[in-house]
Amino acid sequence: MFSHKSWHKLSSFNSYSLLNELGTSGSCFYMATCVGFLGDKALSAFLVCLFVWLNSCRRLWECLRISVFSTGVIHVVQYCFGLSYYVLVGLTVLSQVPPSVRAGREDGLTVRWYHVLGLLMFIWASVHQQRCLVILANLRKNTLGVVVSLDHSIPFGDWFEMVSCPHYLAEVLIYVSMGITFGFNNITWWLVVLYVLFNQALSAVLCHEFYLSHFKHYPKYRKAYIPFLL
Repeated sequence: MFSHKSWHKLSSFNSYSLLNELGTSGSCFYMATCVGFLGDKALSAFLVCLFVWLNSCRRLWECLRISVFSTGVIHVVQYCFGLSYYVLVGLTVLSQVPPSVRAGREDGLTVRWYHVLGLLMFIWASVHQQRCLVILANLRKNTLGVVVSLDHSIPFGDWFEMVSCPHYLAEVLIYVSMGITFGFNNITWWLVVLYVLFNQALSAVLCHEFYLSHFKHYPKYRKAYIPFLL
């Protein structure tokens, strides 16, 4: 059995390390220096590589500096599967780099509208996820920032006014932003998005049911995961 804290730390660090060791960040910097021959597909791959790397760095920082985890544990099978997932995500992103870029044959920098939309959505979802995680962490801290309790409380503010698990919703939106950045037509990445969607939905529903069963006056208007729907 492993604690949730060690799980989040290692999974985030594993994603960060993988992207560096397997060359995601290297690919980003290489393509950035060769920006003169980036086409639209190559630019999409570059941006998604960068998004995954930035998201991994931010999540690792949140695990180390912000989040306050409970004393619960997770099964070793779930732990290993989660770590494998981050490896597969990194490999999936790397596999989307066009062969022509690797061979240095792509020419012409092409910035499409979906690159801009994907970037804006990534920033928007990341900001809200970070805000929601701060709200959750502050429930267990005093005004000086010292952890005083590991008990669960009802969170309020930001997207918590609409759903019980806005950080899960934001996670899906981050992956959706990457799908948009790929130009909407990358089937491989949309399969990744579907996995994240259903995985986070299950966790959100279980969390929502926990809130309802433990807090008598829990806001009835809140949904579990998707505003006004689920």
